[in-house]
Amino acid sequence: MPDPSPSLVVSLAVLAAAAIPAQGSGYSPTILGPSKEGELALSKFTVDPDLAVSLWAAEPMLANPVAFWVDAHGRAFVAETFRLHKGVTDNRRYGEDWIEAELACRSVEDRIAQYRRFFPEKIDEWTREHERIRLLTDDDGDGRADRATVFADGFHRLEHGIAAGVLEHEGHVYFTCIPELWRLRDRDGDGVADEREVLHTGYGVHTALLGHDMHGLIVGPDGRLYFSIGDRGLRVTTREGGTIDLPDEGAVLRCEPDGSGLEVFHRGLRNPQELAFDDFGNLFTGDNNSDGGDRARFVYLMEGGDCGWRIGFQTLADRGPWNREKLWHPPFRGQAAYLAPPVANYASGPSGLCFDPGTGLPERWRGHFLLCDFRGSSSHSGVFALRVVPHGAGFELVGEQPVIRGVLPTDVMVGPDGAVWLTDWTEGWEQTGKGRIYRITAKDGADPRAAEVARLLREGMRGRPVPDLVRLLAHADRRVRQAAQFALAAAGEAEALHGVAADRGAS
Repeated sequence: MPDPSPSLVVSLAVLAAAAIPAQGSGYSPTILGPSKEGELALSKFTVDPDLAVSLWAAEPMLANPVAFWVDAHGRAFVAETFRLHKGVTDNRRYGEDWIEAELACRSVEDRIAQYRRFFPEKIDEWTREHERIRLLTDDDGDGRADRATVFADGFHRLEHGIAAGVLEHEGHVYFTCIPELWRLRDRDGDGVADEREVLHTGYGVHTALLGHDMHGLIVGPDGRLYFSIGDRGLRVTTREGGTIDLPDEGAVLRCEPDGSGLEVFHRGLRNPQELAFDDFGNLFTGDNNSDGGDRARFVYLMEGGDCGWRIGFQTLADRGPWNREKLWHPPFRGQAAYLAPPVANYASGPSGLCFDPGTGLPERWRGHFLLCDFRGSSSHSGVFALRVVPHGAGFELVGEQPVIRGVLPTDVMVGPDGAVWLTDWTEGWEQTGKGRIYRITAKDGADPRAAEVARLLREGMRGRPVPDLVRLLAHADRRVRQAAQFALAAAGEAEALHGVAADRGAS
């Protein structure tokens, strides 16, 4: 890409400055007070016999959690929504004139013009509620959160979507809230972001269906930031001055941590909520069905692939080619040759997703993905463990088993302590003013390696001698290996990395 012109640099800087919301605005959303509901809910969960569940946090410390991230210090950053149905609307509520205007949108500006045309009386109402990030900590170390701060709020412009993705990496907190990808930082350690930067804007061309937002933040083995967008689409000007124009489909994108080098990794998705890499750098997601007789899909995201979905299919009663040509089916003879088919049809509402890091879980869970299936009712939802193996140019699903049922999970991850953490929406599709975080641990005691992993992640890799970093490249935990790899790369120790790659017996 050519260097951007001075006028473009100025325009991007002005746009970013204008987009940065005010912190400490006095916004006070509706959140229910403390109760015993979180503890009482434990009795309704069905949990794998080898595991135990405990409550880590509950309302009013958090509410309406869409996604979260537990950092190396055991702090939980939670993306909370308060604009759901109160500023973020849905195509299913309106008629044919609306749909025609909706499909014609080619930019975020077009979408906002559509709102002003159809709902001038709603504009004030639709900018009252905020999305935000809450930061929760367990200061006394008793296994229960005891302090919460509003890390960042003020996301309430008409164009803002749902706060649907959050990730802490090397002191920065990345946050996805249509139309922007944000990078935030808390310099003074008070639990409140005091630096905010828009890395890109232009996501969310369409209104689409609720929840088809930006999510899936994860750092790949190449050190780049990966994230997903549903079929609300995008038209984004990159930092280098180019344009990425995918207005009618969902996609997975990646960029450098500073936002440069933005590119499309995989396209043709409907609503890929979370992303997870396996131990070999293969990327996967769960993509939602269209309620048109099709089934949700577990997808291997090959670079340059296209899963075939376009937003216009949603407006057709039979979903058009999506159903007629069986685009959502796993591989079969005669399938469209351009298509990257799913690994399997699995779940109904895939949301959170993570991969076993190599320590923490019981050994029989090694090499498994953990997938949240959010179905709007806790009695029909839960977290499931999936195992895939290579098959031809792709993968096949060879095993699945429930981890926990009876909970309505929005996100899941393995924390630095080796426990499985999950966020609980509690019940239904609407805002509840409630929210919980649960921890799932092994009944027979913690993995003896978990304490070392937690210490290594907490201390970080900066300043460690090169021989120590090389040794950690063989650690059982992928997060430790990756952190050591990044530290060697940052130090310019290409020779050490090459030596390990050339000699698999290096320790």
